[in-house]
Amino acid sequence: MSCFLDTIKNRRSIYSLDKNISISFDRVQQIVEHCLKHTPSAFNSQSAKVVILFNAPHEFVWDTAKDILRRQMPAEAFAKTEQKLDVFRAGAGTLLFYDDLNIIRGLQSKFPLYEDNFPIWAHQANGMLQANIWSALSEEGVGASLQHYNPLIDDAIMAEFDIDAAWSLIAQMPFGNSTSSPAEKDFVPVSERMRIFD
Repeated sequence: MSCFLDTIKNRRSIYSLDKNISISFDRVQQIVEHCLKHTPSAFNSQSAKVVILFNAPHEFVWDTAKDILRRQMPAEAFAKTEQKLDVFRAGAGTLLFYDDLNIIRGLQSKFPLYEDNFPIWAHQANGMLQANIWSALSEEGVGASLQHYNPLIDDAIMAEFDIDAAWSLIAQMPFGNSTSSPAEKDFVPVSERMRIFD
């Protein structure tokens, strides 16, 4: 099996993190830049955007999520959620994934025949970017998971970091040093998910 296929196999959701990553913040930035540049997108739109947060800005995301959810959930239900958010906060950083709605709307205007498809294609491109970055971080020994606390945190994040209003938050990826091994993963038989004709 190729190294690339091994990388895909080894990428897992890592929920137990600390700040002791084995690579520099500069290396994280290099990975994100490389994946942003080389991940494909429909019509080469490059509509996916990433915000990289370290240190206090990273912690702000999870403190914000905690404050918002504490106000919205019953106390007995919030305790488990708080533990989960604290684990994300304990990591080394967070990547915020966005779609640029101005780019999507521009393509819709220019190519009205495909108007309904451009948001779908943008999500697909963003998903490929997330998977590429996630796999690249895993290859470097950095654990990560993909989270979706949007739209609850969108306004607070936009205000704190002066995010363009046309950027739509898609996902959050806390990352750090893995402090535990992922659980065993169950697989549906491939024969139920794939058909071959020749």
